[in-house]
Amino acid sequence: MNKTITWKTASTFLTRRLAFIIALAAVTTVAGAVLMTPGFGIISAPVFVRADFADRTDIKFKVKGGGQEVIHVPEAQQTVMQQIVIGPGGHTGWHSHPGPVVVLIKSGTMSFYDGADPGCTERNYSAGQAFVDSGQGHVHIARNEGTENLELWATYFDVPPPPSTGPQNNFRIDAPNPGNCSF
Repeated sequence: MNKTITWKTASTFLTRRLAFIIALAAVTTVAGAVLMTPGFGIISAPVFVRADFADRTDIKFKVKGGGQEVIHVPEAQQTVMQQIVIGPGGHTGWHSHPGPVVVLIKSGTMSFYDGADPGCTERNYSAGQAFVDSGQGHVHIARNEGTENLELWATYFDVPPPPSTGPQNNFRIDAPNPGNCSF
């Protein structure tokens, strides 16, 4: 039996292998998108301003809570300010941010859940309170479990410039449900 591989045989093999890899990548991408948890009950979420720092800027937050967390952003990129209104029963979906976020609660009560907390501990923030989310891959969800609209204002730091085409909300990174909460 002749074991010589012809150019045509090799070309057919490579074409089939490439088609398989492309199909596998498409299925993986679609499956990943299906696992993401989009928000629900978001009444509005306008971005009011997006700007670059005029000078090279390092940002450092020192949060003293159950311990002490230092969030450092060397040479921060863009900063984005957004107002978000979530109706009763609504939520943001599981997500993270490229950099830290300062969140101010204007009205209502926000129930905040950390994706890394195995006990799914609820942390509530009410009107007049503010907090810092570390961003940088910290997966979380904000829920309005109250009976009135939740209005919050978010300032996102270290946001990469938006793409020239496509969605401009690159300050939010959708994430799959980490499975630590029953909802």
